Amino acid sequence: MTLTKLAGGTAAVGLAAIGALHGVWTFSPWPLPNRAEFARTVVGVAEADLPTPELTALVAAALGAASYVTAARADLVPRLRPRRLVRQGAWGVAGVLILRGAAGLVSSGLTSRPTDFTRWDLALYSPLCLTLGGLTAYVAVSTRPLHREDRRHVKRRLQHRKSGENLQ
Repeated sequence: MTLTKLAGGTAAVGLAAIGALHGVWTFSPWPLPNRAEFARTVVGVAEADLPTPELTALVAAALGAASYVTAARADLVPRLRPRRLVRQGAWGVAGVLILRGAAGLVSSGLTSRPTDFTRWDLALYSPLCLTLGGLTAYVAVSTRPLHREDRRHVKRRLQHRKSGENLQ
């Protein structure tokens, strides 16, 4: 297994798991005992300000799509057409996750009054976003299409290899 496939698979599984967790959160505060504690710890808001189940389901769907795009870009699942959407989608997933992770570290790190949410944001949420974003960025970079000159060079090397010549 290549490093690209390993990175893509790890990111895709992580994104799918987080998407599934958001799906559970559309109807349950699991693993916390009640919605008030869930709102305070996971979302960082009062219970009355929790996102609606529909919005949470939309986030779950977006994470599922991000998981697919990452896996497709790493050639772990078939790609849908146009292929450009998968390529651009991988860059979009990486960008959003890295931005969320960096912004979370800055905002939670600069707070003068730490809360349950900011502690979890610094310890888990933001680092996880940065890790998944970094893995997805690696997949996007390592699977970028070759420029025309690079394709010609690779084609020439393959032709020489087939003919038994040693081209350096």
